[in-house]
Amino acid sequence: MEKKKLKTLYYFCPHMYTTIRNFLFLFDPEKVHTFSMNALQFICSLPFGKKLLLLLFRPKKNNLLQVSFLGIAFDNPIGLGAGFDKNASYLNELEALGFGFVEIGTVTPKPQTGNELPRLFRLPKDKALINRMGFNNEGVMIIKERLKQWQKKKKNSNDHFRMAIGGNIGKNKVTPNEEAWRDYVACYNELHDYVDYFVVNVSSPNTPGLRALQEKESLRIIIQHLRNQDYSFTVKKPLLLKIAPDLTTEQVDEVIELALEIELDGLVVANTTIDRDTLSTSQGEVAAIGAGGLSGLPLAKKSTSLIDYIHTKTKGKIPLVASGGVFTGADANAKLQAGASLVQVWTGFVYEGPSIVKNICQALA
Repeated sequence: MEKKKLKTLYYFCPHMYTTIRNFLFLFDPEKVHTFSMNALQFICSLPFGKKLLLLLFRPKKNNLLQVSFLGIAFDNPIGLGAGFDKNASYLNELEALGFGFVEIGTVTPKPQTGNELPRLFRLPKDKALINRMGFNNEGVMIIKERLKQWQKKKKNSNDHFRMAIGGNIGKNKVTPNEEAWRDYVACYNELHDYVDYFVVNVSSPNTPGLRALQEKESLRIIIQHLRNQDYSFTVKKPLLLKIAPDLTTEQVDEVIELALEIELDGLVVANTTIDRDTLSTSQGEVAAIGAGGLSGLPLAKKSTSLIDYIHTKTKGKIPLVASGGVFTGADANAKLQAGASLVQVWTGFVYEGPSIVKNICQALA
């Protein structure tokens, strides 16, 4: 391709996303999500398709952006939060877009279809989403096999960029809370050799009764059972807990106390919120959508404040991964300045498009 044409493509492709997004926003969000990722997959399958994505969207390697976190090397601190690639189906494509890490899942032991449709909604006025997906995924065994194939492919690859993989694990909807630890252990055991770290998800608002597991003693049972599994493996994998942004100060303090007591490796702060108080979208529109977790820009300040509180209270003793309302380099920097070591995007990816990692990394560098 001629250099002049290449430069034109390099400039216009990322800027075309706003037009494409406005068109895609005319259709069902969940169907658009699948269509968009399948389109990226198709592009990657074409001769030189992945090279084109790499040229357009992957940030240039920069030593200033490299992070060592919990013994894991990250080429950059910008990752994709759980729920976007639930089944580890699009790792090749997400790697091409330059994500430093991707959290797959939430993974449950058995496959489950999730909640009834529709279950994903856009709030464009707020740059937000509401979802009540309900841990829809293909089950741990299928996802394990996909991760296994991904590892084999990476070993034979000449690409020296390394995208770390996190395993976000949860319980099946039908599993009673008193037996929930068994589901977490089952996922932990199956995925252990194929992910870099684990995240225990007890904070989604879309599985009935799940958030009750955030209570101190319920958490203790799950974490202790997972810790006991470490003796079965030669290599210990970091274990983090994902918490809700809606916890009271007393509940946050209990999480901190437990995390320090059992030497939890870190926290992901935070999951979606059930708070609707700061939205520009009309109350009627929001009420029509119904229940679900809110993500995006309205969560930004709440998430950053929670990170700052935990970091300050523990004097940095608990490593933190930030999630919630990250769209720009300034958003990511606010999380890092508050005490996070890594930053996840999700809703920002939907609104900002495939250039989001590159744009944030350029701003940070």
